[in-house]
Amino acid sequence: MAIQTIGFIGLGNMAKAMIGGILKKKIVSPEDIIGSAATQETRDKVSASFGIQTRESNAQVAKEADILILAVKPQYFKVVIADIMDDVDADKLVISVAAGKTIKWISDEFEKPVKLIRVMPNTPALVGEGCTAVCRNELVSDEELNFAMEIFCSFGTASVVAENLMEVVGGVSGSAPAYAFIFIEAMADAAVLNGMPREKAYKFAAQSVLGSAKMVLETGKHPGKLKDDVCSPGGTTIEAVYSLEESGFRAAVMEAVDACTQKSKNMGK
Repeated sequence: MAIQTIGFIGLGNMAKAMIGGILKKKIVSPEDIIGSAATQETRDKVSASFGIQTRESNAQVAKEADILILAVKPQYFKVVIADIMDDVDADKLVISVAAGKTIKWISDEFEKPVKLIRVMPNTPALVGEGCTAVCRNELVSDEELNFAMEIFCSFGTASVVAENLMEVVGGVSGSAPAYAFIFIEAMADAAVLNGMPREKAYKFAAQSVLGSAKMVLETGKHPGKLKDDVCSPGGTTIEAVYSLEESGFRAAVMEAVDACTQKSKNMGK
């Protein structure tokens, strides 16, 4: 695709992660990115950090951008779409980052056919390790989808999924960092209980989770096989695994992911 102007409505943490990835990978230059935010302070900070242009109104961003990324919270979508709908024509590509807002819901709010891509990133995007699910409507071309994938791969990995799986993605990926943080914190607390200084406990726990995740991704082995490889007969690790199973760890995680998924599905109704 030719160089496009990318517009961000909303300049919070997720938008900043995207902008940082786009610029790091040189997908476009800072002068090809514009953004709007609710406060002048936010606009000034993001402009100073990345060298992008900002506008005071959402409508102005929508008017100037070729690709429009809606990076605001779901509860603000109705107001934002009302602000910009007159400036979004059939040539513009709209990308939604909102949880629970389906392509049909967004399209209905625009009250006209719009090229729409819906994405579900997660917060590790802030450190270049995001995991983003992507789906599109029938108006989006392969070339446009590929350009969007380039954007979302600039701060991690991205995969195309069927829209009916987007809420599941929220449960297993979008909200998963919170589960991982609780796990890391709990392991560290146990280490502190047994005499380890807290700073070292967090480092040991976090690095172990990071390394374990890389082993799953890079070896291609089933997580159960990797777990078995750590568990010596009669050893300390299998004793710990037995304690986790006895405490209902596996079921608790499954129930958490399911609860998140169901909540997301209900938000889209």
